[in-house]
Amino acid sequence: MIKLSYEQQIAFNSLSIIVGNALYALTVVLFLVPSGLITGGATGIALGINRALGLPVSGVLFVINMTMLAVGWVLLGRRFAITTVASTLLSPLFLALWERVFTGFVLTDDLVLNTIFAGFGVGISLGITIRAGASTGGMDIPPLVLNKYFHIPVSASMLVFDMLILCLQAAFSPLQQCLYGIVMVIVYTVVLDKVLLFGTTRTEVKIISQHADDIREAIFTQLDRGVTVLHGEGGYSHEPEQVLLSIVSNRQLPKLEKLAHAIDPTCFMIVSHVTEVSGRGFSLEKDYQAEK
Repeated sequence: MIKLSYEQQIAFNSLSIIVGNALYALTVVLFLVPSGLITGGATGIALGINRALGLPVSGVLFVINMTMLAVGWVLLGRRFAITTVASTLLSPLFLALWERVFTGFVLTDDLVLNTIFAGFGVGISLGITIRAGASTGGMDIPPLVLNKYFHIPVSASMLVFDMLILCLQAAFSPLQQCLYGIVMVIVYTVVLDKVLLFGTTRTEVKIISQHADDIREAIFTQLDRGVTVLHGEGGYSHEPEQVLLSIVSNRQLPKLEKLAHAIDPTCFMIVSHVTEVSGRGFSLEKDYQAEK
């Protein structure tokens, strides 16, 4: 795992925010605007209010973004608000740039392709930006607030908000555009979830064996992974037994299974996936100590 210094992390996050906003604006210009798809987020609310009340989209969007920015400043902190301001400025700048570059250009007239690639583009761009600790502003902020205070997954709450926004627009849009808009939201929600978890998932393995010491030593020497020994008791025999707990990468799981079964073919093994692991050997450097 590559460790970055504080300055390198700041630079990487800044670059991620720029790339995320550039990709989001590019997705809007290449896929959303030409196809006329309805969309979620603050832009979707502004479009819905415009169609219902005739208020200008830009004015409504400005009010929504400023309101959400204030909420983010209060509930998510000043640093988050500052990075959100950056995204709020970068998005329209890149949008203007791509509009100039791709003036009159239509990549495809196929509504299905536009829906799929818009979903991928929005999901990836939002994922990159959120992983950098920022937001593109607007309706990205409420899901982050719910995640911080109530541990509700960002992708799940964002899906709910976007579905409500799509329903608002459905009253003033063609049925086909509404149906494809719902598909697009589902696609980018799934993609966003994958991007947010990319590189953080690990595999948890519990092993119960009469040869626990040998398996533990093999994990140390051949996989270079840590092991925690839990002391249990057989539910039927009431005999004491050791339970080995280890967190490995997904690629190391097959090797661990072969090691354990080579030492004890009858060992009992439980495998489960965890979404995030922090601590020594993962978010922190390994701490090797010489044997005494």
